[in-house]
Amino acid sequence: MAQYEAWRVLLQSGEATGWQEFYVKFFQAFIVGDRWKQYLNGVGTTLMVTAMALAIGIVLGILVAMVRTAHDQQRPGHKNLFLGILNGICQVYVTIIRGTPMMVQLLIMGFVIFSSSRNYTMVGALTLGINSGAYVAEIIRGGLMALDPGQAEAGRSLGLNYIDTMRFIVIPQAFKAILPSLGNEFIILLKDTSLITVIGGKELVYAAQAIYGRTYEQMFPLIGIACVYLVLVIIFTWLVGLLERRLRQSDRR
Repeated sequence: MAQYEAWRVLLQSGEATGWQEFYVKFFQAFIVGDRWKQYLNGVGTTLMVTAMALAIGIVLGILVAMVRTAHDQQRPGHKNLFLGILNGICQVYVTIIRGTPMMVQLLIMGFVIFSSSRNYTMVGALTLGINSGAYVAEIIRGGLMALDPGQAEAGRSLGLNYIDTMRFIVIPQAFKAILPSLGNEFIILLKDTSLITVIGGKELVYAAQAIYGRTYEQMFPLIGIACVYLVLVIIFTWLVGLLERRLRQSDRR
């Protein structure tokens, strides 16, 4: 700490070397006042928001995909009116969410729909989940539609209803095909958590902004969180790849 103070005086006087300047700015960004804890708290919030948004997105995605798939697979002349209405609602949801920017959705949710709320982190997680649900729905629907229709017919012939057929026969097979796309959506979702800062969500970018707002030095905080995001993406990419290999191995047995 004494060395930091001495070199900080040199930096202010313009007499510091390149290494001394690097050391002082690094120390300010990560060490002074235990600022590394702010980054750590930001990582925790980022992972929590990602997990919540992923859960919401998967639930919404499965429901929307099942409605749209059931509607598209109806036999000609046997159209269900109620299913048609639900399909129309799902189409509007997917079109609006995929057709508008994520940041605009966050601003509307944070400052219009939930303007009275001060829990902006949870509002951000909800918005990310709703946004992700539209993309997950199309990913799952594509996997379900690509599956051989005979699989569903086989389930029906065994006496299973539509829900059980999808749950026990169709979805487990489709999951293996859509896993890479779902993994990619999860990684995008992880990085998109940085956007909730625009409504006051207290995640990793918020921590960096709070620190460089005090030090007036943006380079180290921003490069630091960029490295954290990169490490997280690498870890989760490896985990998704590991799951894919496990599923391939189970197919061979």
